[in-house]
Amino acid sequence: MATSGMTKTTWKLQEIVAHASNVSALALGKSSGRLLATGGEDCRVNLWSVNKPNCIMSLTGHTSPVESVRFSTSEKLIVAGSQSGSLRVWNMEEAKIQRTLMGHKANVCSLDFHPYGEFVASGSLDTNIKLWDIRRKGCVFRYKGHTQAVRCLRFSPDGKWLASSSDDHTVKLWDLSAGKLMAEFVEHTGPVQIVEFHPNEYLLASASGDRTVRFWDLEKFQSVGCMEGEATPFRSILFSSDGGCLFCGGREALRVYGWEPERCFDTVPVAWGKVSDLSICSNQLIGVSCSQSNVSSFVVDLNRVKMTGSGTVGALPKDSPVTQPAPTGSSLRRNYERPSTTCTKPKRYPLTCCCHRVSPTSDDEEKESRAEIQNPEDYKEIFQPKNAISRTPPRNSEPFPAPPEDGKIIAPHVLRTPIIRTCCPWVPKVRIGFTRHVLFVFPQMPPCPPVISAARNEPIGLKVADFLPVVKGSPPAEVVDEDAVCQIRKGHDTMCMVLTSRMRNLDTVRAVWSTGDVKTSMDSAVAVNDLSVVVDLLNIINQKASLWKLDLCLSVLPQIDKLLQSKYESYMQTGCVSLKLLLQRFLPLITDMLSAPPSVGVDISREERLTKCKLCYKQLKSLYMLVKSRAAQSGRYGSAFRELQLLMSGLE
Repeated sequence: MATSGMTKTTWKLQEIVAHASNVSALALGKSSGRLLATGGEDCRVNLWSVNKPNCIMSLTGHTSPVESVRFSTSEKLIVAGSQSGSLRVWNMEEAKIQRTLMGHKANVCSLDFHPYGEFVASGSLDTNIKLWDIRRKGCVFRYKGHTQAVRCLRFSPDGKWLASSSDDHTVKLWDLSAGKLMAEFVEHTGPVQIVEFHPNEYLLASASGDRTVRFWDLEKFQSVGCMEGEATPFRSILFSSDGGCLFCGGREALRVYGWEPERCFDTVPVAWGKVSDLSICSNQLIGVSCSQSNVSSFVVDLNRVKMTGSGTVGALPKDSPVTQPAPTGSSLRRNYERPSTTCTKPKRYPLTCCCHRVSPTSDDEEKESRAEIQNPEDYKEIFQPKNAISRTPPRNSEPFPAPPEDGKIIAPHVLRTPIIRTCCPWVPKVRIGFTRHVLFVFPQMPPCPPVISAARNEPIGLKVADFLPVVKGSPPAEVVDEDAVCQIRKGHDTMCMVLTSRMRNLDTVRAVWSTGDVKTSMDSAVAVNDLSVVVDLLNIINQKASLWKLDLCLSVLPQIDKLLQSKYESYMQTGCVSLKLLLQRFLPLITDMLSAPPSVGVDISREERLTKCKLCYKQLKSLYMLVKSRAAQSGRYGSAFRELQLLMSGLE
């Protein structure tokens, strides 16, 4: 390993026995760089905090060896695929299984979470790629095109594309909204192990068993660079945080590559073996590898690695002059627009496909899945922190300290880990150190007082004064029980009038509903001018998709516009569900009708249908602007609006 002065460039952080049998899958959390998941032939998924010796949590439920694991972007969910073809999704904050997904006929070789929507993509030895909706527990779409095992899947940063690599020597790019193949790259001459999107530009990198790394321009769909002549294939690649270079993990070294023109900025010796995953945190590159039941983690100090054209080129020594320019980066091609992009204009959208086939080992679904918390203190610190504002490990974690030079002795006081202060100064947290972890406790300090969220869902107490009128400028008077009851009854009478009116409107709609005419029932609900009645009716229609007709869409779309702008959470939720069902069922029909050539002769029914499609398209265009403006908000409904925006992106 290379050393310089008192600081090393690379070092081995730790080595742990991760499973009772061989380790078959590894994954690092990309957001924090501090979480590690291991899958083993013992059918378990174990969670670790990097540089801590004890397992945080052990996830059980698979009945066959785990083949692949992957964290979600927020690191709240983890998915694991097994040899039987089944997938399991765990919620780590709730420490329980969230979904069991069945359908692949063979080993699940690759996984990835969608960056915005609650979707998971899986690639299998059966050559199929499946897109799963975690909430509905079902397969949304199946992409067919590879002829051998799918080894890697990656969603684009804007969530609109999916890249896949396979043993058939190809890299394919899929359009999620159109549900079809966009491009295929066939220049590799060996199995393609891994692909990775550039964090900003329309650029894709791939590493193959032919010992080459290729860069693909996603605007022109052509190769813009190829690094050849490596001794061994790369099994892990990762773009730097700013996208200026590509880190490639080989068996004995880390190589730093640039493109346009292609060159090697630096080569850093690291004896990490078959490195399985890479992550960046605090300007350090973390790499993990496995050998039988052992897992090792390594650190590369990026402050001491050359990542621009001013460094080494190819095999030149580090003191050689360099004349090749640095990469121009984003000036060469377009950047992703998050959470959506306008790079394509698809016309068709994926519908729910009939691919809920049971995998060969159907008894896998009957196996109970559970989470065994091995280390309660670390589990609470990471997944259930006292301070809800920032999760631990924190986003701005302290870098891992380098070990001392060989032969040096550190005084005992240096081994103490410092305290990270939170909003409550007497609540200590532990920094991850090199040799040991010390938790300083101050028993003389009082416990941290509870914090009541401003967005609480339950009342913490009622005050009579809140229900009584207040005269501006007058001091608060003493409350008399009789006066308080009298004032409250006035509001009660008003509420009774509102409920009576709503009951009368519901009776009107129910009388029409009994005839079986859904369209007329919705028209009557709209006519009474009571949005709550429309919500009640939509909640019934949403439970049975076959009730949706094109005529019904014309009546419902203006009401959905009102629901999405409502201040009531339940109204907004109903509007999102209704719009999603409408898009999945009718948007392909609408786009096909509008793009179809004119018919020959007179076809009255077709003309009527075309007129309805035009009206629906106009209303959807208006709704799309609202959905796009709401997609940037955070929380559960921000995710719902981003999913709707993805479905409606073809309207641009």
